[in-house]
Amino acid sequence: MTDLATQEDLDSRLEKYRTELTGYCYRMLGSAFEAEDAVQDTMVRAWRSFEKFEGRSSLRSWLYRIATNVCLDMLSAGNRRARPMDLTAATPVAQARLTTRPEITWLEPVPDGRVLTSVADPAETAVERESIRLAFVAALQHLPPKQRAVLILREVLAWKAAEVAELLGTTVASVNSALQRARATLAESDPAATDAADPLDAEQKALLERYVAAFESYDMEALTALLHDDAKFSMPPYDLWLQGHADIVGWMLGVGAVCRGSKLVRTTANGQPAFAHYHPSEDGTGYTAWSLQVIEIRDGRIAGIDNFLDTERWFPLFDLPRRL
Repeated sequence: MTDLATQEDLDSRLEKYRTELTGYCYRMLGSAFEAEDAVQDTMVRAWRSFEKFEGRSSLRSWLYRIATNVCLDMLSAGNRRARPMDLTAATPVAQARLTTRPEITWLEPVPDGRVLTSVADPAETAVERESIRLAFVAALQHLPPKQRAVLILREVLAWKAAEVAELLGTTVASVNSALQRARATLAESDPAATDAADPLDAEQKALLERYVAAFESYDMEALTALLHDDAKFSMPPYDLWLQGHADIVGWMLGVGAVCRGSKLVRTTANGQPAFAHYHPSEDGTGYTAWSLQVIEIRDGRIAGIDNFLDTERWFPLFDLPRRL
C-alpha cells in the first residue's frame, strides 16, 4: 500500500468519529466553535502520533483520551460558560436594561447535525438529545473539568467505570467517587426537564405553528396563551433575562416592539426546536438576520425562549441565509 493510500485510510478511519467527538467536546466546553477546534486538534494529534498507537485500546477509546486531554487543557484557564439565568435573578420588565458583560463567556448553541450521531436505539437517541439541551450543558459547566468528563463518559456515553479509569489514568474507585460528586452538584443545579422533541408529535407541531403565527402577527394575547406562567426569555450577549409571560409580553410591547413584522424560519438547535428570526430590513426590502431562537417545550407549552443575537456567528454555522 502506498503512503498516500495509507494516509487516506487513516483519515477515513479517524473521520468516522468526528461527529460523536464534537458532541463530547461540546458538552465539555459549551461552545460549538471551541468543540470543533478541539476535535480538529484531536485529529491532528492522532494523525501525528498514530505510529505510537499500539492497539492496547480501541481506536475510539484512544481518540476520546486525546480529546479529553485537549478539553482539559482548554478548560485549565478556569472560565466556565454561562447563561444569563446562571448569573442573576430575573429582572422585572420595568427595570429591564440591555447591558453586556465582556468578562462573561456565554454558553453557545449548536446545530444538531454537528453533534448528534445516527443511532438505531431510541433510548440512546433520547439521552444524546437530552444531554445537549442548553439547560443541561449549562448545568455541566458547574462541574470541575474532570468530574464533567467522568459524568459525560459514564452517564451520557455509557462507558464502564474501568474504561473511564483507564482513559483518565486513575482508579475505578476514584471514577465512582467523582461520579457521585458530579451527580450531587448536577442535582443542585437542577436543569429543568423539557419535553422530548424528536420527532415532534402532532401537539408540539401545532404549538410551534401557533407560536409562529402569534409572533409574526405580533398577537401578544395569543402568545401569552402559549407560554408557561414561569417561562424564561434571554438574549445573550445581554445579561438581561425575564421570567413570566407578563414580563415577556411587556418587554415585547416595549423595547422589543422593534420585532413587530418579523419572520421566523424553522431549524433545530441543541436537540430542541429553533427558529431563525428575521427582522424587516431598514431599506424596506426583505428581511435581515436578527437572532437564533431556541425554544424549550414543557407539558405542552413554551417554557423558554433563548435568543442568540450574534447572527454573524450563528447563521453561517446553522447554514442559514443572512437575508430573506
